[in-house]
Amino acid sequence: MAKDRNAYKLIANNKKAYHDYFIDETFEAGIVLVGTEVKSIRAGSGSVKESFIKIDNGEAFLYNMHINPYEKGNIFNKEPLRTRKLLLHKKEITKLVGAVSTKGMTIVPLKIYIKGSLVKVEVGLARGKKLHDKRHDIASKDVRRQNEREFKIKNL
Repeated sequence: MAKDRNAYKLIANNKKAYHDYFIDETFEAGIVLVGTEVKSIRAGSGSVKESFIKIDNGEAFLYNMHINPYEKGNIFNKEPLRTRKLLLHKKEITKLVGAVSTKGMTIVPLKIYIKGSLVKVEVGLARGKKLHDKRHDIASKDVRRQNEREFKIKNL
């Protein structure tokens, strides 16, 4: 039985990023990890909620991504909040640097997932939302939910 090449297992999702930012463009990036970190992620423990991405000297780094220490890792475990390098193409990095230099743009991690045997991070190029934008999004979600409820009741 052949596996689908586009299939992936979601480990962590950054819902806060979708609430606080407009995501203009997304990139798929590899991440440099140690063996025990990979085992811990495969077990499903990782978080990108408070993490952010900076580009230093033409390389992208992920800060504050939390990976729980692997239970059986003992001395091989690394610090849970250490800085990790992201693997992106040079063209993607230059595109991100150019976009971040404009006002109000930032780079945020959106999700961590396992694709095949590799751990990947979805990186988003984002613009900050204002308070009225957030309120508008919440109101539109409420309207959508209400319509779904009415449709469900009507079709019973």
